Amino acid sequence: MITTMTSHASAWSVLADMGRAALQWFAGWRRIVMFSARLLVLALSPSTYRGPNRVILSQHLVEDTAPILLWFTLMTSIVSLVIIHIVVVTSVSYGLSRYALEMVVRVLVLELIPLTAAMFVALRCALPSAAEVAVLHARGEFDALSAGNAGPLRREILPRVLSGTFSVLLLAAVSSVVCAVLAYLWVHGPTLGGLASYTRTFGRVFSPALTLIFTLKTLGLALAVGLIPIASVFYDPAKPRLRTGSELRGLVRLFFVILLIEIGSLVGNYL
Repeated sequence: MITTMTSHASAWSVLADMGRAALQWFAGWRRIVMFSARLLVLALSPSTYRGPNRVILSQHLVEDTAPILLWFTLMTSIVSLVIIHIVVVTSVSYGLSRYALEMVVRVLVLELIPLTAAMFVALRCALPSAAEVAVLHARGEFDALSAGNAGPLRREILPRVLSGTFSVLLLAAVSSVVCAVLAYLWVHGPTLGGLASYTRTFGRVFSPALTLIFTLKTLGLALAVGLIPIASVFYDPAKPRLRTGSELRGLVRLFFVILLIEIGSLVGNYL
């Protein structure tokens, strides 16, 4: 009898812990959504881009994009050449050479490059920016927000969010163009003779529906990278001992959203 009561109490304790964890999970996402909406209002406000705020925003855009643009483009170019070679050789060996370019565009431009750009910027820029926000939060830099003053958001948080978002979009766009050029040169060589067929191949891949899905996917990845890590550390307790935990939770949330975006993109593209 005592054993049965103990097991029941243990089961209820486990269920209560699961319920509290679920409520905390939903509360965390609710705060992130509200935080994102507030930043969106500030991003659409013309006053955000005037005076000192414009200088700070420009500085973050350059610092978060310029140092990694060349290296990321070189890295994706090398990887793209390897994948292009594998796809083309495999297609030729199976007598499917006319589908080689279409497969390259689908694999690289539609799927791998936006995802790689998002992960690269998240590790290189978004997480360090989140750590900086955590330090500022611990110092009390955002205490004025409780009084309705949006100045700290404009000066410290919005530039970091916008720079992370812009970096993902720019890296994905530049790398996609470079990949498309490399694929053409690898298959047709330095000649314009295959440009017409290559353009038709791109037209078949990038139908209006697929173009919309690709645009929404890339924009969603960029916004997730810019917003989630910073929002996670902003709403966690501003204590030094919790800084690592809040950053880790932000990374887990980011991976979760990226996974959802990828699943939605695959469903929209191929179902």
